[in-house]
Order: sequence, then C-alpha cells, then structure tokens
Amino acid sequence: MTKFAGRTAIVTGAGSADGIGFATARLLLAAGARVALTSTTDRVHERLAELGVGPDRAFAQPADLTKSEEVAGFVAAAKTHLGDIDILVNNAGMTQVGGDVPGGRLAEISEAGWDYGIEISLKTAFLMTQAVLPGMMARRYGRIVQMSSVTGPLVGIAGSSAYAAAKAGMLGMTRAVAIEVGSFGITVNCVGPGWIQTGSSSKAEIVAGHHTPVGRPGTPEEVGHVALFLASEEASYVTGQMIVVDGGNIIQEYKARN
Repeated sequence: MTKFAGRTAIVTGAGSADGIGFATARLLLAAGARVALTSTTDRVHERLAELGVGPDRAFAQPADLTKSEEVAGFVAAAKTHLGDIDILVNNAGMTQVGGDVPGGRLAEISEAGWDYGIEISLKTAFLMTQAVLPGMMARRYGRIVQMSSVTGPLVGIAGSSAYAAAKAGMLGMTRAVAIEVGSFGITVNCVGPGWIQTGSSSKAEIVAGHHTPVGRPGTPEEVGHVALFLASEEASYVTGQMIVVDGGNIIQEYKARN
C-alpha cells in the first residue's frame, strides 16, 4: 500500500489519544496521505500537535457531526487546507465527550436516548459521506471506510440496542452506497471491530478480549491497519464489504479459552 502520496484523508472521531480514530490517522499520515482530523472537542488540536507535521500535511477542527452545517464547515475547511478529499474514515460514534451514550434494555430506553445513539454513529456517517461524495464522483475516485462493529451486524449485547441498530444500519448504508457509486471509482466498506482496548474500554470489555481465540483484546493500530488497506488504491476491487477484526471471537461458540 504505497500510493497515498498526494491523497487527502478525513478521519472523524480522532480526539482520543489511544482510540481507533487517531491510530488510523497516524497510519494514513505515515503512509504518505494528508490527514484532516475532527472530534467534538478542542482536544483534537492536541492530537494534531502530536502528529508533529506542518500545516501542509495535517489539519484539525472540532465539529458536531450530527449537524449538517458543522459537517459542511469542517469539510470545506479541510479542503481549503489540504485539498480535495479522497478518503473518508467515518470513525465517530460509540462514545462522545459531553454526552451520555444510551444504555439499558429497549423497553426502558427513552426516545431521546434512542435518537442520540442513532445520531452519533449512523447520522454522522450519513452526513459526512453525503458531504464528500459529490467531489469524489466528479473526480471519479474515492475510498470511504465506515467504522461499524461486530455488535449489530453479527452479534448482539443486551442493553445496547441503539448502538447495535446504528452499527447494523451503517453496514446496510455501506452496501447501498457501494452499488450507487461503484462505477465512479469509489469503494465503500466497513470495518467490524470486536473487543478492542482503548481509553474508553471497561474492565468487562478487556476481560472479554482475553476470552477470544487470540487470547487478548485487539489494539487500535490493528483496526487501523485494516482501515488503511480499505483506504488504499490496492483495495480497488473490494466494496460493500465488512472486514471483522475481533481475534476470532465470533467464530467460537464457547466464549472461554481452551
């Protein structure tokens, strides 16, 4: 995967120093791409400083990606600083600083909680994808990578219905858009992480990672490398797919190490 030079990538949800978004951004930058970062808070400027490159290689701006006007403003600013957008990694979702992710069983969750859960994962991906597609279609090239999950498309967790619905919806959207834009040289794919150890991981999630066939939780970089492949020119004949990164967890019936 050597053809990232001259390409501009956007990575959303890149505010956490030890999250999947920032790991993916670092890998894209190391591969030669220019990278625009966003998150809901100003801490994204700290991530930009950590990249240690000049303004011709990286850009950061906080934005609430559930609002179309902020999406439009961020995408326009990224283009002004770094050029036309070739790659979009929709990583925003799951957790959001300043907001409570809805939990609890479906019979108990509020309508507002449900809406919030759908908005931070699925609506953000919709708005960002819609914002970059016209330019990609005009240039007849693009790579869109959606950070879905095994939860929703493949498995379920009690108390996570909004999250599961959003992530399953992301895969459904990916497949439809892949058909719509395939003839324009644009691919649209998902990554499906399993138990990945990030700064927001609970103790229970880390324990669950130790019961995968690999015997440990995954790392943000391991997810990022799969996103990097899907964002590459070499992945030109892969579209409408989801690549699972879960240490083999979904292939085993007994969730305990042998």
